[in-house]
Amino acid sequence: MFKKILISLAILLFLAFVTFYFVSKPTATEDGAYIPSPFALKLATSVTTDYEKITFENPHKGNKKVLMICTEERYMTMANGEKFSTGNHPVEMMLPILHLKNAGFDVDIVTPTGKSAKIEMWAMPGEDENIKTIYSEFKTKFENPGSLSDFVQNTMSDSTDYVAIFIPGGHGAMLGLPENKDLNKVLHWSHDNDMFTLAICHGPAALLAASLDGGKDSFIYKGYKIASFPDAVDAQGPSIGYTPGAMPWIYGERLNKLGVTIINEAADNTIHMDRKLISGASPQAANGFGKLAATELLKAVNK
Repeated sequence: MFKKILISLAILLFLAFVTFYFVSKPTATEDGAYIPSPFALKLATSVTTDYEKITFENPHKGNKKVLMICTEERYMTMANGEKFSTGNHPVEMMLPILHLKNAGFDVDIVTPTGKSAKIEMWAMPGEDENIKTIYSEFKTKFENPGSLSDFVQNTMSDSTDYVAIFIPGGHGAMLGLPENKDLNKVLHWSHDNDMFTLAICHGPAALLAASLDGGKDSFIYKGYKIASFPDAVDAQGPSIGYTPGAMPWIYGERLNKLGVTIINEAADNTIHMDRKLISGASPQAANGFGKLAATELLKAVNK
């Protein structure tokens, strides 16, 4: 009898292992890339969000806007050569936009060259009516954004329309933005004009662009503390099938070397404001991040 029990347990363990092996493998897409495994999607995404609509007593009535800078790149080549299908995270884009719109701020969308903003549609909360509504409203802007390059060349120096720049997360923020010279100029423009900079999850990776014209001593965010997606959590991605391989480079480590301190150790709902830089740790932080950003922007324009 005891031997039969051991055999049965061994079979159950084997079946459990096989099941986990398949549900934790990244899912191949038709274009030869991979999206997160069913197991990773269950852990990291949700069909709804914790969006909490706020009614602001004195919403902005003027022309101040937010410039949202998105990646136009889809594929991250991992350390093993496999391609991860990424882009901008929909919750980290849409949920803050909801709060900013409620506070009276419109949002302009740009990508480096004006190509469409890539979105991680596999992370879209399909049963969240608020997110679906704002996505529908902004869909044309995402598909036909402005060009960051054109903005820098033709608009930036004379513009007084913007109160903040916003860099959403998704691993796509690590693609094309950290080395973008136009973003370098926009970050310095925002900083020099006492505007707000908003960055959530992997969005702070794009802040590295501010270091392109100098080293640590001239980095405008040296000494800042931020909330951001932890490197240690990214390192766990292959083990649950979130990514099809190890990260090609480590952005938090690079920020640390430039004098930035990441205050959170988990991919949680941590938000933080240091001077005019507002940051958040993960999609779980998007609601609090959006509320804080909208509130602080209102304070600034209502002075």
